[in-house]
Amino acid sequence: MADLTFVDDDGTTVELDATESASLLALTGGLDAATTSACPGCRSRVVSVVALADLIEAAAPHPRSGDLLELADDAPTLHLYVIDLLARCVHLDWRDPGHEEWIDAVAPPSPARRRP
Repeated sequence: MADLTFVDDDGTTVELDATESASLLALTGGLDAATTSACPGCRSRVVSVVALADLIEAAAPHPRSGDLLELADDAPTLHLYVIDLLARCVHLDWRDPGHEEWIDAVAPPSPARRRP
């Protein structure tokens, strides 16, 4: 079962199960060095493709490194979007502009999903 999903602006995804997610987050310091915006209530975030590639290349080997590097290399924008699939978070405390960018990338267009 997928735990974290990395998605680009075109909707291309790499899904990690719980074991893969835990090991990737441990090897990369929780992706903090690559994060440009994050929900404080879960692991959903916006990451820089360049910084993510640097983190993965500097970390110990991970079984999904190749998939994530390919996604980052082929991304049509400078960001990837991480979706915490198991969190029951509605991101109400995520207040910086990265939240809107994340919604635009991961959710179908809907005015109901926007914060007032």
